[in-house]
Amino acid sequence: MTSDQSTVSLRDHVAGPAGTTRLFAAGSADFGSHQAAFGPLPAMDRARLIDELLQSGLDGRGGAGFAAWQKLASVPADGRRPVVVANGAEGEPLSQKDAALLHNAPHLVIDGILIAGRSLGAKELHLYAGAEQLAPVARALKERGEARIRLHEAPDTFISGEATAVVSAISGGMAVPGDRTKRLTNSGLNGRPTLVHNVETLAHLALISRFGSAWFRGVGTGSAPGSRLITLSGNTAGPRVYEIPTGVRLTEILVSTGVDLHSVRAALVGGYHGTWLAVDQLDARFSKEGLAPVGARTGAGIIMTLGSGACGLSATADILAYLAGQSARQCGPCINGLPAIASVFARLAYGDTNGKLPQEISRLAALVTGRGSCAHPDGTARLALSALTAFASDVGAHLQGRCEALR
Repeated sequence: MTSDQSTVSLRDHVAGPAGTTRLFAAGSADFGSHQAAFGPLPAMDRARLIDELLQSGLDGRGGAGFAAWQKLASVPADGRRPVVVANGAEGEPLSQKDAALLHNAPHLVIDGILIAGRSLGAKELHLYAGAEQLAPVARALKERGEARIRLHEAPDTFISGEATAVVSAISGGMAVPGDRTKRLTNSGLNGRPTLVHNVETLAHLALISRFGSAWFRGVGTGSAPGSRLITLSGNTAGPRVYEIPTGVRLTEILVSTGVDLHSVRAALVGGYHGTWLAVDQLDARFSKEGLAPVGARTGAGIIMTLGSGACGLSATADILAYLAGQSARQCGPCINGLPAIASVFARLAYGDTNGKLPQEISRLAALVTGRGSCAHPDGTARLALSALTAFASDVGAHLQGRCEALR
């Protein structure tokens, strides 16, 4: 959350940025500023890159949080030409970090694609993002005379950024998730080994390749090293994108960005597929390990605060209605389960005092969890269940015909 751009060490004639501002350290999106800040594109073979990523502890920044080194290592070196895909689709309405990155540091993402592609021997390179985000990338590619990366427009839907949906869209199909009977790293685009990484993950990969794992670990915590982008929104305005040290407490993030904690009733962490945390849970650290005890995950780095005068149940009902309408409509949990959850939750939020509604929501959530072709039902069920917990007292109030937010 600082903008310190001094240098700390020498490597490839350019030192790595100090402080937390790393991804945006160039200060401008043009190629000259990028080269001045980060130096030339490094050469790194597959084994060395995997080892450097392993030592860095970098995990994916797109939502699932897979270890970056593990995904790269799972691409088989069996003679088939692999494919590299940079995923910048942000179907999640609360996320703007990838858009900010592609507009302000497109060359760093391009570097990550080229480094990953070179290490795997990939000749086919793709970048997939919304139309507004492709424009700055196209300018950056033209600026550096780079023609190997093909650009693909992602539709503006919630599920368009799921990895199998990305591969389907690039191959000319619908941007909807498919069955994961095979790993994409073994059989993805046109049956070839396909590495799909979030654009922020690739930008960090580009920095780690230049400045090393020890430099990456210079911020963050031992179990959650490095920096990461977050999108903060809610009752305190926004959305705004920040680069933060991974592993800081949620309360530190909020206070350091000017949020009055007394104005916050709860926070949705991880986005629409995330978890509501009550205000007394906001001392948790924003990392995989830090959020696990409170049942949350970092997701794509989203934090949305809920004001002290707002109803968490109605906010959740509105999100559930949106999610039910955003499914691929390919399997039972999405076709039947999500609309049912949204309908019952809306009854609880908007005036129905039937005391069996919370149990019915829990029953429906259990029915869909783990039974979809993709994670959309699981994420939707997680949101609904977390709301029943975080706003437990308000659930009781609603069942008595009252709302705590209207007191």
